[in-house]
Amino acid sequence: MIPARVPRVLRMGPARLTAGLDHTRRLDLPAHRTLHGAPEPRELGELISQANEVDMRGRGGAAFPFARKLRAVADSAGSGESVVLVNGAEGEPASSKDAMLLTRNPHLVLDGAVLAAEALGAREVVVATAGGEVAEASVAAAVAERRAANIAGGAESRVPIRVVGIKERFISGEGGALVNAVNGEEGIPPGRKRRAAISGVDGLPTLLSNTETYAQFALLAELGPERYAEVGTSKEPGTILLTVSGGAANGAVIEAPTGTYLGDVLALTEADVGDGVLIGGYHGAWLSAEVAQTAVLSREGMKQAGATLGAGIIVPLGESTCSLGEAARVAAYLAAESAGQCGPCRLGLPDIARAMYALVEGTGSVDAVRRCVRGVERRGACFHPDGTAKFVLSALDAFESEIALHLEHGSCGRPVRGVLPMPEREADVEYRLEVDWSRCAGHGLCAHLLPEFVDLDDYGFPSFRNVPGWMAKEARRTVEMCPALALRLVQTTGDGPKPVGSPLRLVKDGVLKKAGASVPRLTRVGAVPTRNALGGTAG
Repeated sequence: MIPARVPRVLRMGPARLTAGLDHTRRLDLPAHRTLHGAPEPRELGELISQANEVDMRGRGGAAFPFARKLRAVADSAGSGESVVLVNGAEGEPASSKDAMLLTRNPHLVLDGAVLAAEALGAREVVVATAGGEVAEASVAAAVAERRAANIAGGAESRVPIRVVGIKERFISGEGGALVNAVNGEEGIPPGRKRRAAISGVDGLPTLLSNTETYAQFALLAELGPERYAEVGTSKEPGTILLTVSGGAANGAVIEAPTGTYLGDVLALTEADVGDGVLIGGYHGAWLSAEVAQTAVLSREGMKQAGATLGAGIIVPLGESTCSLGEAARVAAYLAAESAGQCGPCRLGLPDIARAMYALVEGTGSVDAVRRCVRGVERRGACFHPDGTAKFVLSALDAFESEIALHLEHGSCGRPVRGVLPMPEREADVEYRLEVDWSRCAGHGLCAHLLPEFVDLDDYGFPSFRNVPGWMAKEARRTVEMCPALALRLVQTTGDGPKPVGSPLRLVKDGVLKKAGASVPRLTRVGAVPTRNALGGTAG
């Protein structure tokens, strides 16, 4: 079964990556071989030459030359072992192309990965997926099909293939974060840049590239450079996968030749452009409706329009939603999705989100947002702060008239409808702080730690406003730091109020813990601690 988050497939021009998907929901091995045949092993030099001839670039967003990656891994490995890693960890909420390929056409991806692995003499192929049991199950089933064909006398499993499911986060597809996750470590970017081609999976030289890149590589080997370049532009031949969502009436993953007009894609999906079109995802940029109509979908065309193609994400905003509020939602989501391992992410991104929400409420200023952005640019441990800064600055330029309305009237008159895609687990989650008044002594620390959502009365006792999901980390910290153990965090949306991280909880050895510190056992959960129990009074 195809998950709801994977949209239907459309195409403009010839079907290559999407061939056969009109007739079946998933191409199994026999159907795939009927369409594409069985690839023959190739010498590394031949594959590098072909990739160079068509200037094949990675399709995950960075557009790094694929031939250079192949050569770098070969040089690093020498006569030793290497690994081929397929990056199927599509952390961008607005992208579905990789999930579509892994779910519906996994064998094309595996063909490209196996070709590269054989040419490199790699130890194994690793396919990393995130955010969906269906995609992981589809790839695992494809590997099983190949293994069965090999047992029956075929040659489908010349290189071992391993499927690894990892936790889905916005940063899960970053190269260093992906390698960490596959190696069993926390899936966050390393503090220092580390090239996978030198040290990746298990410390071995690793060819790391995007799902679509390997599928394109398989097509290049199948068609040859001349036939591959029959569609697209002369500088950027071939087709691209685009994910169109947001204000599009017919959202879809679309295969189109490079050089296609963005306006034609928007017309095909019956898109309501409204205040603009987001190109390149949540580290991308906004194009006005006028620019979008004539912009060309290629690396060069997007550069001329003032954007980057990235992973092929196209999100028209539509006219029914508050564009500034939508941008603030994304800024808050990106703040919550940071690894939290450097100051710009841990402190700077929440500051940007706060400044954006103040702008939405008409109480902030554009200058305040720009000051917050300058505090994170070019200072992060990975590209996440810079990508967030790019998105926010582009929104400030694109929604100038909208911002003026908010500053003058406190609103533009339109609600925030949540048009920009967001993971379901993050959508509109709110929390509230609750206080046990028998414990609260009016320390005021909670207001110091969470000033936007806690007010103190004349006697120093708190009152609370609902806390949005993007501030949940700070709210939990406030609960844990309360000297009187008087606070708890409750989720107010979803299936009704539910405690989140209660300040006191029992563990199986009969010891109560708060914020990881053990205290002697009390008679019951919620009992007022004595001076001997905690080394001081709570009341």
